[in-house]
Amino acid sequence: MKKFIETIKNIFKIEELRKRLGYTFVLILIYRLGCFIVLPGIDATMLAKLQATTSEGLVGLLNMFSGGAFGNASIFALGVMPYISASIVVQLLGMFVPYFRKLQMEGESGRKKMNQITRYLTLIIICIQGPAYMAALHGQIPGQAFVAVNQLGWSNFAYNLVATIILMAGSMFVMWLGERITDRGIGNGISLIIMIGIVARLPFAVVAECGEKLATTNGGLLLLIIEFIAWFFVIIAAIALVQAVRRVPVQYAKRVVGNRQYGGVRQYIPLKINAAGVMPIIFAQALMLFPLIFSRWDSTRGLAATLGNYTGFWYNFIFAVLIIIFTYFYTAVTVNPTMMAEDMKRNGGFIPGVKPGKKTAEYLDSIMSKITGPGSIFLALIAILPAFAIKLGVNQQFASFFGGTSLLILVGVILDTLQQIEGYLLMRHYDGLMKTGRLSGRSGM
Repeated sequence: MKKFIETIKNIFKIEELRKRLGYTFVLILIYRLGCFIVLPGIDATMLAKLQATTSEGLVGLLNMFSGGAFGNASIFALGVMPYISASIVVQLLGMFVPYFRKLQMEGESGRKKMNQITRYLTLIIICIQGPAYMAALHGQIPGQAFVAVNQLGWSNFAYNLVATIILMAGSMFVMWLGERITDRGIGNGISLIIMIGIVARLPFAVVAECGEKLATTNGGLLLLIIEFIAWFFVIIAAIALVQAVRRVPVQYAKRVVGNRQYGGVRQYIPLKINAAGVMPIIFAQALMLFPLIFSRWDSTRGLAATLGNYTGFWYNFIFAVLIIIFTYFYTAVTVNPTMMAEDMKRNGGFIPGVKPGKKTAEYLDSIMSKITGPGSIFLALIAILPAFAIKLGVNQQFASFFGGTSLLILVGVILDTLQQIEGYLLMRHYDGLMKTGRLSGRSGM
């Protein structure tokens, strides 16, 4: 405890780190305040039905990514989801379109061009999602809630147009906040904004679970303790999944330039066991909404009920299979062994015992295939853990933190931010956040 307090003091001794943390805190506070500002022209007291329908499925995922703004009909309702969608599209284009593949290999200039393309694509996506959100809003809340239409005499088209422009401005402002945090704050701004939205729900979930368990006299306190112990081990498992890497040794040839010798050292390529992150879960959750279409017909209503029961066997079995499939797919899209082998060869590096070029690419591809299998299964197990928690009597709000997207994003973003803070401490010759001076599980080159 004494070492931890000393580390906190050291963090505030570093002026640059102190300013970055303060800047990050102020921008996050602005974002959280904006999440509660309801769209002009809507009566905030009539949003109870909308908030009740944004607790599960893809809509629940969107509400989580927006920090509850989606269910509050806030000016930040679309949040960073349009930007994330645009980023995914640009990543996929980088694999299949030669122009984008060329930009990826141009270094900093190519990255700037891709960021600009991503912003333009974000605007296009917002122009689609904004009217769709307003249409869903008209279907979810009473007509009397639209004060601008009922009392001020606006037409639905005029109000929806103005509201869409406000949503567009709000989403772009959130994206700007994320970029400012990345440039002048600490951590990845977009990821931090998503994480803060998730963390904001955690205290309410814990209080609800404690109140429910302590209200029962039949061993409620003991069950609560067991739940928190189980949650601790689930967090440990999620950290292991996020941090686990297979280190591939790379030897660099010696080069003599003038009187100096370069290279001749052994480094490592850290290949992540879960290179796809949380994207397979997001894709799988989106697909699991399609069975709800069958609920429109009497003959298939039973099938829809079976496949739509998120605590049932068939829902979770199909969900897990889809996660495994998407993990392989997204890993193949984001990890390019051929490009890695070419970069390695260009820099005079080689894997001991493996020929440079095609053989190196095949070797890296075989390693990724071997480690992606257990990684995908482990990811699927963590994704379906909330269903098991609900079956065992855990409150639905708190059960969502027993696994799935919420827990993986929390763990990943927190670890990434702590690593950046640790880097500042080590640069100023202070001790790191851990006794060893390095975060446990952190991969080094």
